[in-house]
Amino acid sequence: MNKGKPKGFMRFDWPYHFVTMPLALILFVWSAIYAVQEIRDDGALTAPLLLFGLSLCLLFAITRIRIYATKNQDRIVRVEEQFRYFRLTGEALSPELELAQIIALRYAGDDEFPALCQRAVKEKLKPADIRSAIKNWREDKMRV
Repeated sequence: MNKGKPKGFMRFDWPYHFVTMPLALILFVWSAIYAVQEIRDDGALTAPLLLFGLSLCLLFAITRIRIYATKNQDRIVRVEEQFRYFRLTGEALSPELELAQIIALRYAGDDEFPALCQRAVKEKLKPADIRSAIKNWREDKMRV
């Protein structure tokens, strides 16, 4: 069937997903609790609110950084697959293909890629349908 097909399509970047993000969330929650305690105790609010604001900024920043990286990977995949289609057929990849379809098509081997691209346009295949139609699986080990 789909030999070499990865079991899950989501990959984790351990330092980001299991260190940076949890620590940022812990810092945010802790700073919110600290700020509420200081408000209840009628304490000085400068330090707790500054810490809360900085932790909120950190949380937003690392979330946006991840989104930007993912969008950049999507753009690179689109360009790579457009070039691969051109290299194999001498023609441009159909502009009717959506990004999600192109991302699913990247798993197809060169021997079935052009025909599967045309089929995806003609039949308006969903990404899951494209992945299940692939017979010669080409794993992408670089995407996170």
